[in-house]
Amino acid sequence: MGWKTPVGTLPWSPEVSIKAMDASGIDMAILSLPALSTGSICEENRNQARQRNTMMSSIVCAHSTRFAFFACIPFLDDVEGVLKEISYALDVLHAVGISMSSSYGVDSNAKYIGDDQYEPVWAELNRRKTVVFLHGAQVRFFIPQFKYTVDTDGHKVPHETFKAAAHLVVSGRKRKYSDVKIILAHLGGTTPMLASRVAVLSNHMGCSLSPEEILEDFRTYYYETALSSYGPTLACLNAFVPPDRLLFGTDFPAVGIDMAEWYTANLKEHYGEDNDRLETVLGGNALTLFPKLRYSHLH
Repeated sequence: MGWKTPVGTLPWSPEVSIKAMDASGIDMAILSLPALSTGSICEENRNQARQRNTMMSSIVCAHSTRFAFFACIPFLDDVEGVLKEISYALDVLHAVGISMSSSYGVDSNAKYIGDDQYEPVWAELNRRKTVVFLHGAQVRFFIPQFKYTVDTDGHKVPHETFKAAAHLVVSGRKRKYSDVKIILAHLGGTTPMLASRVAVLSNHMGCSLSPEEILEDFRTYYYETALSSYGPTLACLNAFVPPDRLLFGTDFPAVGIDMAEWYTANLKEHYGEDNDRLETVLGGNALTLFPKLRYSHLH
């Protein structure tokens, strides 16, 4: 079954998000659009990325104390176009980072973002010490479908995030380009559960990194809480990564306020009386990762 869009979130406008943010006590949000994970190397694809970024930049200019944005890039196989858009988005439009899909292409032509072809992109992102927001792709492969109310496509997406994160680690790119600060959507999907499996089996299969080095590199990711804040899940992340690696997210408007608030309530319940730790997750860690937002947050 397809995704059921929540009532009241679409058509989206800045005012829709601001209303939801005010209702939830959220001061500022970083906007991102779905990545152009399919397509071809062409001017139309480049123009589509530019139009999206120009639109988001105009929204941020009109609401500078409420929004920032992650820039969209062209289809990743278009390395030249991607490098040009990274420069324009960061230097001219002042995006706070780049949004990327876990893979680019369709079926047998798809490649995860750690592929050798994308080396120049990672080199440039590393040179700039860029923040990258990594979200799982909607890949096409057959699985038996549940009837009624289980969203199987939604379950595939976080696992794609894990696979891309694992590929970046095992390929050595996470370690080589360590100045790129990568945020994994949805607490990294299955990453906390499967990282040790990747560490031992990849080393056995010939990865030059030791299991301990692989796990160390997994711990350098940032993990974002949208649709994932639940006590046992958070306990796992707390045991796996340092406190400064957790960031707050909601996934609005893909989900409604009531769904986002369910996870936020679980987040607050999990940290209980540890208000300092809660505040770092709700905003302190983000202000450290995005220091330029501190001025906007205070004004």
